[in-house]
Amino acid sequence: MTGERDLGRLLRGLDPLLHAEPYWFVSVEPGAVGGLGLEPLGLFREAEGVTLIVARAAAERAGLTAGEDWAWITLQVHSALAAVGMMAAVAGALAAAEISCNPVAGFYHDHLFVPWAARERAVAALRQLSAGA
Repeated sequence: MTGERDLGRLLRGLDPLLHAEPYWFVSVEPGAVGGLGLEPLGLFREAEGVTLIVARAAAERAGLTAGEDWAWITLQVHSALAAVGMMAAVAGALAAAEISCNPVAGFYHDHLFVPWAARERAVAALRQLSAGA
């Protein structure tokens, strides 16, 4: 399965799923990742360190700190990695609602991290975008 590429079908099928717990973005030294005892949701290596996306509760147990809580929203449509325009439309809808967004692409779905306090507004904006497609 290669995923959907048609923008209209992608937007109509967004079906945002809001996950229940807050997540943190934290940065650790490359050699520290294995010793933390964490199973991060996401990991990205940068020149300055390793960024982990991890549930707040797990991060706190590991002694990590972060600046703010983020809500994880999964767009349940199976989007192709090469699809064009969906993330631009999603980002535009969230920007119009004055909600920041950090997207992460998985093989099957796109995932959004929005400020925890704006999570319900973000889901509403995404549902409105989907309904209008």
